[in-house]
Amino acid sequence: MDQALELARQAWANGEVPVGALVVRNDVLVGQGANRPIGLADPTGHAEIIALRQAAQTLGNYRLPGCRLYVTLEPCLMCSGAIFHARLDEVIFGASDPKTGAAGGAVNVYTLEGINHQTTVRGGVLAETSSALLKKFFADRRQRMD
Repeated sequence: MDQALELARQAWANGEVPVGALVVRNDVLVGQGANRPIGLADPTGHAEIIALRQAAQTLGNYRLPGCRLYVTLEPCLMCSGAIFHARLDEVIFGASDPKTGAAGGAVNVYTLEGINHQTTVRGGVLAETSSALLKKFFADRRQRMD
């Protein structure tokens, strides 16, 4: 998660919401991403999507069984959909997202029985650090707007 936090800091340095993500298989990093929707002019430019795309390229398959995703912020619905399609084994996230989180924040799609693939989710890993980074980012943005 420390590596994901470093990616989140890089996103911030690029003017993006500080979210970082890593995909790991057998303790080997196979994909990573930092938030880039603004820089890419792409609403799908979330850290998780970028990390999943890189992992799929690295492994040569859009299915990523045996992989874990570490992300500093609870995944949204879009990212959760991609996580299901990739067949990830587990998602480990830092800060909860009560407004758009899809793993218990706003909704919890990971508990839906009709989903054809089940992914284990564990939240709260380095949550205080992840949350503090996001709070400082948004406080700084509000201050610049004043």
